[in-house]
Amino acid sequence: MNAVKMVGIVLVVAGFLALMYGSFSYTKETHEATLGPIKLSVEEKKIVNIPVWAGVGAIVIGGALLLFGDKKS
Repeated sequence: MNAVKMVGIVLVVAGFLALMYGSFSYTKETHEATLGPIKLSVEEKKIVNIPVWAGVGAIVIGGALLLFGDKKS
């Protein structure tokens, strides 16, 4: 299996996951102040939405790489 087919498989899987879940979240920790031994910090939960067109595009491009990526000129 060559690198082009592996990239195609990764894109197809990532596209299906993007369509299934639609978003992911992560926690960002920011340190606001340190007063002697006391440390005040704030944790912010960020949510990133993945557009539907990005998931469909990844599936289409991955499928094209799987179908046509092996062709020799």
